[in-house]
Amino acid sequence: MRSGKRILGAGLLTAVSAAALTVAGVVVPAQAAAQGTVDCDGWVHNNDPDVGIAGCQNNTDHTVTFRAEIVCGRAPDISGDWVTLNPGQYGESTGSCAFYSTGVGSVGWTIQ
Repeated sequence: MRSGKRILGAGLLTAVSAAALTVAGVVVPAQAAAQGTVDCDGWVHNNDPDVGIAGCQNNTDHTVTFRAEIVCGRAPDISGDWVTLNPGQYGESTGSCAFYSTGVGSVGWTIQ
């Protein structure tokens, strides 16, 4: 009985964490580009719900590298390819969830 409560608690915590990530990925509004920042946005492909895309605009005075971080429902999460942007450039990183996933839950990004 005791281990059952731990498993239920862990499952509930995982579900709440996943829901928070999904809400955070959808609710956070895109901010206007500011000088000296990297402005990114993430979305799901219009025709393929298994494809996540992150697009970034480099508004800094130096080169930056980024990639998409995609949360896949009922499948392992994935990362897109690294994309290098020179100052002023825009680029996109994409990734596809496994065929057995329930689709993209949210899209984030990592900047180096």
